[in-house]
Amino acid sequence: MAGPVSNAIRDIMSTDVLTCTPQNNLYEVAVKMKEHDIGIIPIVEGQKLVGLITDRDLVIRGCAAKLPDSTAVSQIMTTHVETISPNDQIEGVAQRMAVNQIRRLPVVENGNLIGVVSIGDLALREAHDQKALHALSSISEHEHREPPAVH
Repeated sequence: MAGPVSNAIRDIMSTDVLTCTPQNNLYEVAVKMKEHDIGIIPIVEGQKLVGLITDRDLVIRGCAAKLPDSTAVSQIMTTHVETISPNDQIEGVAQRMAVNQIRRLPVVENGNLIGVVSIGDLALREAHDQKALHALSSISEHEHREPPAVH
């Protein structure tokens, strides 16, 4: 018998997260973003999340401020980062992301970065749930039909 279905973030978060350290420079971060086609990189010391840098941060706080490419990422990273717990419920996180227009949230446990959840992860979960709901309703319809008459 299967256990209860979990609705925790830990079930949908990505755990293969590309990170940088505060000592990485703006050029290194920009190259990683380009190579991996991503727009956000968590900044860690060891496994502890200390900040976040986005492609927008690079443009607005780096390039537009005429900082050299060798500037440490710590000079422009966002340090007050909104995070979630792996035990947070998917529905609540989805609502929070929608209301605050957030595309990705770091998942932190005991101060350590353990994953990231994106709107894409939420969309995949929703699509999976919709397929399961459709299959269950289809099964239910078949169960309630009268069996064919035997002559």
